[in-house]
Amino acid sequence: MADQVQPSPAAQPDHGQSSEDASFTETTGKGRSSFPKRGEPVITGINRVGLWSLYIKEVRRFLKVQTQTIWAPAVTTLLFLVIFTVALGRSDREILGVNFATFVAPGLIVMGMMQNAFANSSFSLLSGKIQGTIIDLLMPPLSTGELMTGIVAAAVTRAVAVGCAVALAMAFYPGVTLATAHPWAVVWFGLMGAVMLALMGLLASIWAEKFDHNAAVTNFVIAPLSLLSGTFYVIDNLAPLFQTISRFNPFFYVISGFRFGFLGQSDIGDTNQAVFHSAIGLGIFNLVFAFVVYRILSSGWKIRS
Repeated sequence: MADQVQPSPAAQPDHGQSSEDASFTETTGKGRSSFPKRGEPVITGINRVGLWSLYIKEVRRFLKVQTQTIWAPAVTTLLFLVIFTVALGRSDREILGVNFATFVAPGLIVMGMMQNAFANSSFSLLSGKIQGTIIDLLMPPLSTGELMTGIVAAAVTRAVAVGCAVALAMAFYPGVTLATAHPWAVVWFGLMGAVMLALMGLLASIWAEKFDHNAAVTNFVIAPLSLLSGTFYVIDNLAPLFQTISRFNPFFYVISGFRFGFLGQSDIGDTNQAVFHSAIGLGIFNLVFAFVVYRILSSGWKIRS
């Protein structure tokens, strides 16, 4: 009817925009709202929620198949100990003042930790590249450092889980004593070794284009460096040339330093100061290596295509 007054649009409440949407908008001079300007960050500082979510995602991924990712490596590593002790005939042969089984056990523990740290981090990006799901890692609001930290932290978590499983199994093996003489060395060299191999695995997954490439790095780089780093022997038994070569192998310092934490002795040097200097050097090496991997990852090489 003519005498009815229609309410003006300004008088009607706006139910289309919630308070949550309003937090992502800004008001212009004419009273209208729009999204923030392009390139203006909404999340500042560290995206703690996103980083934690990525870490939990990676941890749950390997825990879903923990028989394969944790317990199988523990059994495989334990078999090394069984084979070598049986091959030696359970003799009373001593190395660094302890029997062979006690000598080799710490090296096998940290070797298993490093190899599984590499396996976990190398699978993260590579599987996404092959399956076409890498966008799930690149699209979320995560910086390069946060992406790298989440993947490396999950790999270190798996390494620690494998190390604990191997140590638990070896603790019940006859003739093995796992008493710790220097706990700081066990923690430091164990973590540094896991971080180093996690970074190496992340770098390998950036470079690799298929699983064969990743397997090549495992078989021709990781395995030789692990087995030829003094895991089953002391480098004093080698010729001078090979002793020098062994000292250029970063795996040697991880395994020898980790063994020092249990036995209180090491073939790094005759003094505790030499082991401490090796610990500092290994930390510096990991910092430099992390910076290199960060720059390669941030460049998008072989990832953004």
